[in-house]
Amino acid sequence: MVNDARLTGKTALVTGSGKRLGAAIARHLHAAGADVVLHYRRSIDAAERLRDELNAARPGSAALAAADIRDVSQLPGLIDAALAAFGRLDVLVNNASTFYPTAIGTITPDHWEDLIGTNLKAPLFLSQAAAPHLRPTRGLIINMVDIHAQRPLPEHTVYCVAKAGLAMLTRSLARELGPEIRVNGIAPGPVLWPEGGLEPELQNEIIAKTALKRAGAPDDIARAALYFACDASYVTGQILAVDGGRSIGW
Repeated sequence: MVNDARLTGKTALVTGSGKRLGAAIARHLHAAGADVVLHYRRSIDAAERLRDELNAARPGSAALAAADIRDVSQLPGLIDAALAAFGRLDVLVNNASTFYPTAIGTITPDHWEDLIGTNLKAPLFLSQAAAPHLRPTRGLIINMVDIHAQRPLPEHTVYCVAKAGLAMLTRSLARELGPEIRVNGIAPGPVLWPEGGLEPELQNEIIAKTALKRAGAPDDIARAALYFACDASYVTGQILAVDGGRSIGW
């Protein structure tokens, strides 16, 4: 990671940023000079460690905000936390997500509320709450989509539906919020395996179907977010697949 100053004076709010992809994105935006608000729900220990790490590198540059993003009433509080900490908002990264199988015959209303809630409803309502504050800064929304928004993953129907909705939300917001606010998406491929693990044989099978024949890393996703934040002033309504060519090798 290279430190630079392209985002100095700007503020980024990253949901689900205590660990995994969210933490990587927060680190890269911070290294580019941004002040960051680290959202978490349960991962308070990881979020506190990351906050302390970032503040050790640049004092007063990272703050925490807790919320259950499935509860729409809590979402404006995340925006308020960013404004209270740093006085402005320039980048919103809708990263927080739930992911697990929902085979047909086992799907419950709770599955629907959870997966749709984190992957689609929360990004919509958080973007809506952020928009009035992103307009004056000519800000950016980044939605974490998925390559399976286009090609369904077996036994993950609800998750895939949610991510497909998020892809359309990305394009719809870009159209409605322009010209002041850009809205783009990142669609990761085999970058991080599920937290519950994945059999090595299945991992190898997935990697074999990528054009680059290897898994990616969280930094690959974080660099894509940095591109949208720093180098893509004429890009909006786009979803960038960062998948090693997985989406062309089904």
